[in-house]
Amino acid sequence: MGKRFSPEFKREAVSLVLKQGLTIKQAAEDLGVGYSTLDKWLHRHREHEQDPNILDEAELAELKRLRKEVRVLRIERDLLKKTAVYFAKDSAEGSSS
Repeated sequence: MGKRFSPEFKREAVSLVLKQGLTIKQAAEDLGVGYSTLDKWLHRHREHEQDPNILDEAELAELKRLRKEVRVLRIERDLLKKTAVYFAKDSAEGSSS
């Protein structure tokens, strides 16, 4: 797996190209990242400017985490429902005897 860069680092890298006027090649070399990596960050930045509803990487990661948590919570809820039904039946049968 490749290196992970913080969202702040990516924003600063994009800023070097867009605001400081460095070429993608210069900025990538200065920062020690690949040309295609920085180009991808620029592409995502431009997409996000055109449509601010596009989620950034941190938001996508949180969304993925939350969806996984919801799946687990649903499984736990369903298990608790089944357990409650089982014990309710057991309790009803025990009191009628």
